[in-house]
Amino acid sequence: MQKHTYFIADMHLGLPLYDPAARERKVVRWLDSIKSSAAAVYILGDAFDFWWEYKYVAPRGHVRFLGKLAELTDGGVAVHFFTGNHDLWARDYLHRECGVTMHTAAPEEVATIGGKIFFLAHGDRLGGSAPFSLTLLQRIFSCRLLQRLFSMLHPRWAFAFGYAWSRKNRLAKGIAAPFRGEEEVQYRFAAQTAQRQKVDYFVFGHRHTPLMTGLPNTSAQLALLSDWITGSTYADFDGENLTLKTFE
Repeated sequence: MQKHTYFIADMHLGLPLYDPAARERKVVRWLDSIKSSAAAVYILGDAFDFWWEYKYVAPRGHVRFLGKLAELTDGGVAVHFFTGNHDLWARDYLHRECGVTMHTAAPEEVATIGGKIFFLAHGDRLGGSAPFSLTLLQRIFSCRLLQRLFSMLHPRWAFAFGYAWSRKNRLAKGIAAPFRGEEEVQYRFAAQTAQRQKVDYFVFGHRHTPLMTGLPNTSAQLALLSDWITGSTYADFDGENLTLKTFE
């Protein structure tokens, strides 16, 4: 039987909106439903709404999700984790404890899967396209000195601050926004990149809007994954074709 490769993003586990416990259980049910057919699972950013790793302290919560990741990797399924703008502080915990392959060095990577070329990213920093305000925040959040200072905070206060910041940011931006066609950063980036290099599929998260579309003057396709806050769309590559599906 041909094994499948699956792509998911923007679960925002821990976000205190709607029903976070039900959201985690739904993600775990999805992982359980695909474990027998999966060769690999790619998590393309913002799996967590806020994630911070202390040296000796693990974030509270997400036990079912983390346990399922460990079960998948123990069973031979390759799980790849790309950091997003909400969980960019992920270090080695998921690798050491759950066997996950971490992709933290670059915001975007090209992978060959089943003979097809995939351009993978969370989608918030494509080609340096992020607005200045977001770029500034990312530089602040990535500053080693500031990270060490933040790590000196008691976890009780650090996580309270992190979740409050994230929740405020989500309420200000909304859950999702309509696809803006050629004005969409992800679309423009994919269309331009496909003219310069061979890519079969571009797969991004971040926009919280599901979409599968072709790109002009090329055979490449762009797949945008929805969030799992109000939706549950993922991408399924069966070895020949990539399709968007919804888990109920």
